[in-house]
Amino acid sequence: MRAEARLVAEPDGRGGTRLSTVYGEPPLLPRRTNPHHRAAEVHFVGGAAGPLGGDDLRVAITVRTGAHLVVRTIAAALAQPSDPRMPSRLDVVATVEAGAALDWLPEPTIAAIGCDHHQRSIVDLADGARLTWREEIVAGRHAEPAGDLRTSTAVRCAGRTILRHDLGIGPHAQGWDGPAIAGAARAVGTLLLVGPGAPTKPAVSGTAALMPLARGPAALITAAAQDARALRTALTATTWADDPDAELDICRES
Repeated sequence: MRAEARLVAEPDGRGGTRLSTVYGEPPLLPRRTNPHHRAAEVHFVGGAAGPLGGDDLRVAITVRTGAHLVVRTIAAALAQPSDPRMPSRLDVVATVEAGAALDWLPEPTIAAIGCDHHQRSIVDLADGARLTWREEIVAGRHAEPAGDLRTSTAVRCAGRTILRHDLGIGPHAQGWDGPAIAGAARAVGTLLLVGPGAPTKPAVSGTAALMPLARGPAALITAAAQDARALRTALTATTWADDPDAELDICRES
């Protein structure tokens, strides 16, 4: 299956954000939620099972100057078993203009046994744009080994690469369950923060770590945990804020 979704957010002239483009093909069906918030919020709902082997999916996002877009999913994505000769693919391409903000906050992707799923994200930020970008992976369903899942994330700010992060799990990703990557953890994830609210001090907490990026203001939080719930807690812990009394509002679920 080939499917595409497109979102374009722009200022509504009243201090909020409107969606000038909301387009999707099954299984990528975007629906606007929380219409009374200043930010525009979209949830992707599942229009079909997947991703399945051979699926080629693409999401394109543009956030215009002065707009704020929040993108979520209503449930975790289950990468289904597939023929190794026909992997499933998801490409997410986002452009965020100066003075705009994008929060990409999907639920985890579960790598079911036998899957072969490739996910690539490319984000272009103008100088002065803000970004919250969360990626979470769960290694298989309950009590089953993980399938193969590879992610690649590249983020550029004002034309300069500030992050390039690749991760592979599953039987063909040798060493992914070793002590240097996930160990005995069943869930791994990252949270990228770009903008004035990004923490500036490195920190370690349990199996999670925060690393300020050289070309900031930006920081990357990485974590491993036993399940998706513990992973989410580790990624969004308030201890990551420089101010001990502060909260990472950009990470808060609404």
